[in-house]
Amino acid sequence: MKKSFLILAAVLIVLTGCRNPDQNLAADIEIPVSVEDIILKSIEEFVNTTGTAFPKGETELKSEIPAEYFLERNPRTGRVWQMGDKVRSGDLIARLEDEEYVNSVKLETNQLNMELMESELRKQESLYEKGGVTLKELKTAGINYENAKTTLINSRLQLEKTRIVAPIDGVIVDLFYYTRGTRVETGSTIVKIMDYQTMYMDVQLPEKYISVIKPGQVVKLTNYTIPGDTIIGNLTQISPAINADTRTFKGSISIDNSEYLLRPGMFVKADIVTNHKDSVIVIPKGVILSRQRGKTVFVVDRGIAVERIIETGLENVTDVEITRGLTKNERVVTSGFETLSNRSKVKIIK
Repeated sequence: MKKSFLILAAVLIVLTGCRNPDQNLAADIEIPVSVEDIILKSIEEFVNTTGTAFPKGETELKSEIPAEYFLERNPRTGRVWQMGDKVRSGDLIARLEDEEYVNSVKLETNQLNMELMESELRKQESLYEKGGVTLKELKTAGINYENAKTTLINSRLQLEKTRIVAPIDGVIVDLFYYTRGTRVETGSTIVKIMDYQTMYMDVQLPEKYISVIKPGQVVKLTNYTIPGDTIIGNLTQISPAINADTRTFKGSISIDNSEYLLRPGMFVKADIVTNHKDSVIVIPKGVILSRQRGKTVFVVDRGIAVERIIETGLENVTDVEITRGLTKNERVVTSGFETLSNRSKVKIIK
């Protein structure tokens, strides 16, 4: 019996000796993690939407008379106008020549007639002051002068139809090609101009945001063709009515596109800033764990990962504000936290 007891004791000693090295090894393993120093930052909450950007101003210029077409030169480049050229209000884009039409306008004749009627009016005014003519004769002279002036103005307007002039500042987005001297008919499109230094976008917003979205809020806009740039806009107006079919309401956004980064017709992602805070603790949203006792993160203190219960405030797609549980200059674990437990030893790899 005593011999059996000694054998059992020896076996237990061997087994205990084999297990302790593994336990000590596990206790000494340092789990590699990445950390981020907690500093005070700003954070914004957004309502995300999308839409199509349209130019604030656009015009399509057409021929108002049948005439021969001549494309003019861009005074700033010295070459004929091309698509993509910036134009200023008053720039001459093309001329339409038709000698018969110009003669029918009778600009010079009407100019002379207006000058004669003006001279006659001045003469009648002088005679009326001296009693040489009646009031009726004076008024008749006045009417004749006004009629002559109107006829001259109409003649000038008629001649303006021979000049295709930019009515707005903008960019040529379409320029129809006609060989110089080709006769174009009335209604032929000559050029399309868009002013898209300022653009607008109509969006449909979910009903649940109607209490938080207000005119004047800043909007941050992006497009996949300009991944490194964010364009700033403003929410200018919102509809108070909800669409019963889509459960959305309409909003209108004005976009400052002074650098021409957006193009008319682009599909744009818009983030409407509904809330903003400065100088608060902000961490990546993805490092937060959901436990039964609440939200937690791991912080590193002298090589040990400590699980900390937190409370959150503002949040967006990537970041979240921490209102309780963390302090400035602590280090929060940003990768490797999935395998951690409270009081785990860690090794910071970056």
